[in-house]
Amino acid sequence: MTNLITAMGLKKLEEEYHHLWRVERPKVVQGVSDAAAEGDRSENAEYIYGKKRLREIDRKLKHLGGRLKVLRVAAPPANPGTVSFGCWVTYEDEDGCKRCYQLVGPDEIDVGEGRISIDSPVGKALLHKKLDDEVIIRRPSGELTVYITDISATRP
Repeated sequence: MTNLITAMGLKKLEEEYHHLWRVERPKVVQGVSDAAAEGDRSENAEYIYGKKRLREIDRKLKHLGGRLKVLRVAAPPANPGTVSFGCWVTYEDEDGCKRCYQLVGPDEIDVGEGRISIDSPVGKALLHKKLDDEVIIRRPSGELTVYITDISATRP
């Protein structure tokens, strides 16, 4: 797994960590404490759900804490000549369908926003390619041939 992240991606992970630690966890702990004070815990749904939610939060905090320790911020080159981490790359397939993606680390994947992992099959295929290169993307549904039409440090 790649340990690279954009500055924006790191900020989002840090904000999520701090929100869980400073807001969510204390609220759930208080709810569990209040539910425990009501008596019989074996049939107390609020207590049972609260304990479960607390375990989920702690698991997420442990994961985020571990990732935040090893992540390295990498900025895209100002004028990229080849596809690299953080770059936005636009390609066109044989049918004229264009797609634009930013290659990011696995911690900030958001396909709806156009962010795909450099570790994904598409990311690996595009990495280190140049403008006008023909690229073969191997997918479970078969190979797709695309042509790189733009490489940019910022979203086009």
